[in-house]
Amino acid sequence: LRQGRRLTLISAPAGYGKTTLICEWLAHLASPAPNVAWLSLDSDDNDPLRFLTYLTAALQSADPAIGQTTQGMLGAPQQPALEALLTSLVNDIAAAPQPLILVLDDYHVIEAPAIHQAVTFLLDHLPPFEQGMHLVVATRSDPPLPLARLRGRGQLTELYQADLRFTPEETAGFLNETMGL
Repeated sequence: LRQGRRLTLISAPAGYGKTTLICEWLAHLASPAPNVAWLSLDSDDNDPLRFLTYLTAALQSADPAIGQTTQGMLGAPQQPALEALLTSLVNDIAAAPQPLILVLDDYHVIEAPAIHQAVTFLLDHLPPFEQGMHLVVATRSDPPLPLARLRGRGQLTELYQADLRFTPEETAGFLNETMGL
């Protein structure tokens, strides 16, 4: 995790090992490792309230104190504004005793503008990783998030298809060492 980076974007077609790369990276983080929340998305998650419900549950799997107020607000008969729910989550993340990493896997299935706006809100309002959260997005195409702004501010780490592609030497090493050929 590089200082000041809010988002790691891993964008490549299916089969390039995005999820495997994230798992390996998380397994090799220096101790003490941060808490990790993982949310695997599917097309049914395009409803903003459903997305936020699952996001809150994922965050609570990493730290049960995060999202308790948000969870109560989600269950209220009168739904509060999305921004109020997100503000509650950001406040809980900032108050957490240990930083965390949130992985949004298969983000390419998200089409709802309200969800892209919610993720942008999180990116804009999260405290630095040392006191908050780092977001990792795995996707098959660049999401409609403010990537240029994050890039310009030095808050974005990007990995693309070319970064994940094996060289001929790496391919030979994999086939010989891992596969025993």
